[in-house]
Amino acid sequence: MGLVNRLKQGLFKTRKSLIDETERLARGRKVDDSLLEEFEELLIMADVGPQAANSITEALRDKVRQEKIRNERDLREAFKEEVRKILKEGHKVMCAGENPYVILTVGVNGVGKTTTIGKLARRFTDHGFTVTLAAADTFRAAAIEQLEIWADRAGAQIVKHRSGADPAAVAFDAVASARAKNIDVVIIDTAGRLHTKSNLMEELKKIKRVVSREKSSAPHEVLLVLDAVSGQNAISQAKMFNDAVGVTGIALTKLDGTAKGGIILAINKETDIPVKLIGVGEAVEDLRDFDPDEFVQALFEP
Repeated sequence: MGLVNRLKQGLFKTRKSLIDETERLARGRKVDDSLLEEFEELLIMADVGPQAANSITEALRDKVRQEKIRNERDLREAFKEEVRKILKEGHKVMCAGENPYVILTVGVNGVGKTTTIGKLARRFTDHGFTVTLAAADTFRAAAIEQLEIWADRAGAQIVKHRSGADPAAVAFDAVASARAKNIDVVIIDTAGRLHTKSNLMEELKKIKRVVSREKSSAPHEVLLVLDAVSGQNAISQAKMFNDAVGVTGIALTKLDGTAKGGIILAINKETDIPVKLIGVGEAVEDLRDFDPDEFVQALFEP
C-alpha cells in the first residue's frame, strides 16, 4: 500500500466526520449563511476548534459574497484551500549537527509516549544512527520495562536506574554515556504523572536543566506527544507543557482511532508549535513525518 493510501486509511474516521459530512450538508442546497452556520457547527463537532472553525467559515463567507462559491463542488475546493492555509509546514525530527542529538519527550500518561519513542528509535536505527534511550519515567516500573522492549526491537541501547530513582539523574547519565560512546541520538522518556507531593512540570524543568549541564545545547528537541482522541484537551496540554519546558514539536498519535482528527487544525491555529509527527496506525512505519500537502490530499481526495 502506498504512503498516501496508508494515510487515507488512517484518516478514514476523520474524513467521514469532516469531508463526507460537509458534502452531505451541502448536497442540493444553496450555499448561504444558513448553510455556513451549520457548517461551522460541524467543524466544531469534529474538534477543529472555535478559532479555526470561525476562520474557515469567515473565509468561505467572503468567497460566497464574491460569488467564488456557487455550489457544492466550489465549497469543497474552497474548504480544502482554507484547511491548507491553516496547516503549518512540517519539520522533521532529525539528528543534525549535534552529537549526541538529544530529544526530550514529554506528555501525559496514556498518549502513546513510550511507543512513539520506540518507533522513533527504530526509524533512526534503520537509517544507520546509533541510539540511546533514557528510562526517566522512573515512577512506573512498567514504563521502564516497556522501554526496554522497544530498545531491544529498535537495536538501541538503554540507560535505566531502579524504579523510583531521580529522573534527572537517569537523563544526565544517558547523555553522559552517549557522549562517551559517540552515540548519535538520545531519546529521553519522562513521566506523565508524578506522585501528589511532586510537581510534574517542575520535574521536567529539572530534567531539562540537568541535561543542559552535561551538554549545553541540549535538549535539541522537546517533543510533546498528544493523543488525537483527547480532542480539545490536547490544546490545554500543549499550552501547559510549552509554558513549562518550551515545546519545539508535537507528535500527534492515534489519528486512526478518532473521528475528531480536526484537532490538528486547532493545534495549528491556537499554538505556535509545529506538528512534526503523526501516528496513523500500529506499525512502525505508521509514525509519519507530518506533511501538510500529503495530509490534505489524503483527507480530501477520493
